[in-house]
Amino acid sequence: MRIGVPKETKTLEGRVALVPAAAGDLIKRGHEVWLEKGAGIKSGFKDADYTSLGVKIAPDAAALYDKGELIVKVKEPIEGDLKLLRKDHLLFCYLHLAPLPDLTKRLLDIGLTGVAFETVELDNGDLPLLAPMSIIAGKIGVQVGTHLLHQPMGGKGKLLGGLPSTERGKVVVFGAGQAGGNSAALAAAGGANVVVFEKRQDRMDEMMRLGNNVTALYPYEDLVAREVASADLVIGAVLVTGAVAPHVVTREMMKNMEDGSVMVDISIDQGGCFESSRATTWKEPTYVEEGVTHFCVTNMPGAVPQTSSQAICAAILPWVNKLASGSWRDNAALVKGINVEGGKLVHPALQGMKL
Repeated sequence: MRIGVPKETKTLEGRVALVPAAAGDLIKRGHEVWLEKGAGIKSGFKDADYTSLGVKIAPDAAALYDKGELIVKVKEPIEGDLKLLRKDHLLFCYLHLAPLPDLTKRLLDIGLTGVAFETVELDNGDLPLLAPMSIIAGKIGVQVGTHLLHQPMGGKGKLLGGLPSTERGKVVVFGAGQAGGNSAALAAAGGANVVVFEKRQDRMDEMMRLGNNVTALYPYEDLVAREVASADLVIGAVLVTGAVAPHVVTREMMKNMEDGSVMVDISIDQGGCFESSRATTWKEPTYVEEGVTHFCVTNMPGAVPQTSSQAICAAILPWVNKLASGSWRDNAALVKGINVEGGKLVHPALQGMKL
């Protein structure tokens, strides 16, 4: 099969879906791999790194999409991509369609088959292609939040870890999956007092084992309101597979936070889990409401493309090979990943979507 890897065009997105070694493996399996010129540069990979392994270089996006049958990219297609996608394309990437009705309608009009990384689901409910980027986003959430608490950035001037004679900072995390769990672990390791809201008992147990500075609580509304009000940094990492994220922090709760506090919404790809959230880009990553800085960038891992590209490629490569083999429809996990096909909404979480 001809596999096409286009250059990512989302604002300040630096990732590439296939690193050279992975492309080389696919070629050894008999596939033809095309890369749009310069697609790997921001991740540290030159075109020559690909061509030395047999990859063919397309001079521009139009040529790439013309050659490709299976299109493998990182982020959802935007305007330039949509003009070049065809009905016969098999698209494999992050889609996050639930909060994007306009994109969903465009894909339905094209009629292609779209398999989303984030909805490829194993029998035990694990999401293997979402996990690596969730881990990175969880770590970035704490790193960015720590920086935004600095006074020159408009923050309250709080050092999260504290030191003798000062108070520790307080971090509240919603969700203890891959993203939230890594946020909690990094914040705890830095010395902050951490409160994690989670419904699953096994994950609460895991969070408690991070250290004596971590508390795990069930998200009763009054407890949420109390803990958010006294938080320096709030991180949202709530996920319902394929669906719009539920709001776990209301605008009224947010209004009780101190000026200069920070909210980081990792769930923003699925619409955001704070009522006050709206999507931002790395070019203009923050906004302030009620004195609280909001960071809601929809491609957080794109800021560390060398790390992210290596991680996502290692996760997706076996699945790319299955898709390219042509006999992938007997694979239950990939079938669960289908979001749109032949002009119809396929994934159950999208069935009631208003377009």
